[in-house]
Amino acid sequence: MLFETFSNRSLHLSNRMVMAPLTRSRATPEHTPNALMATYYGQRATAGLIITEGTSPSPNGLGYPRIPGLFDSTQMNAWKASTSAVHAKGGKIFLQLMHCGRVAHVDNLPTGAEILGPDAAICPGEMYTDTLGMQPHSTPRKMTEADIVHVINEYVTSAKLALEAGFDGVEIHGANGYLIEQFLNPLINLRTDGYGGSIEGRNRLALEIVRATVAAIGSDRVGIRLSPYGVFNGTGAFPDIETQYLALTKALSSQGLLYIHLVDHSSMGAPTVPADFKLKLRAGFDGLFILSGGLDHQSAEQALRDKHGDLVAFGRPFLANPDLVARMRQDATLNTPDEATFYVPGAKGYTDYPTLATSQER
Repeated sequence: MLFETFSNRSLHLSNRMVMAPLTRSRATPEHTPNALMATYYGQRATAGLIITEGTSPSPNGLGYPRIPGLFDSTQMNAWKASTSAVHAKGGKIFLQLMHCGRVAHVDNLPTGAEILGPDAAICPGEMYTDTLGMQPHSTPRKMTEADIVHVINEYVTSAKLALEAGFDGVEIHGANGYLIEQFLNPLINLRTDGYGGSIEGRNRLALEIVRATVAAIGSDRVGIRLSPYGVFNGTGAFPDIETQYLALTKALSSQGLLYIHLVDHSSMGAPTVPADFKLKLRAGFDGLFILSGGLDHQSAEQALRDKHGDLVAFGRPFLANPDLVARMRQDATLNTPDEATFYVPGAKGYTDYPTLATSQER
């Protein structure tokens, strides 16, 4: 099943393999996509669907060095090289919209940008800056309701620019402790206004961003990534977590969302997302369900046959294997990712991983 074509609504894919979003920090210091990124995505265009690295819809959301943005015409035009490279090889590509929120350092932001969050609590831990090396996260400013309205509009603008740049759709990043999950998770969201204090309040920002984005570009072009039980960037499980996410899923379904992309980082040390809860989420959502998290050829095939998901996302395997589809078809040995080059500039560990064809030529 993994290698069969797949068609549903706006998606017409050559296989059921999805390249998961992977931060690679190869954009320019000004957060503009470049030719190297186009080569990288073009190399991996045999994936049924590519979801790009997290891309900020706002100057305020650029928490990390050298991650791309999509909030102006320069960035929009620069992204066209990547979408063209993928489409030229018959692939499909969605842009992941990721606002870092409080997961940021001031030295990583452009002039005039500021760090925002549900409140003024600092994200625990440190992050890398090109200027000062590892630094504690900076203090965010608590968002007002006017700020929230503004950020929703930023998502809408970025989604429209994504279609102008040639993307087939967008994935809204509601996972991994970034802005949307900062509002979803009561360990972070301590607000007592309409955007906190209850399941409905905590779900509100995610749903308002989705609703506005769907209204702007159509429900067939919008998905969302969620990570219940994740522990990244100060998140973690909380009472009523399953009740909250099931309510969120039901509301997303009512908006006609194309897909939910569920993150399970247990293979990387996070708590396991309970199997019965995954099934409840899938049953409660009237759309496509993308599974991710440590799956290989055999486990992905089994998950599809058991109807636990419609598509399967692979992260690090695609990072190190531009021809992952061909390698899995043949059950060939996979390249090992070079972790030292995950987030550094340049082609090394990015566009220079060998394919089966190039390995045989040597």
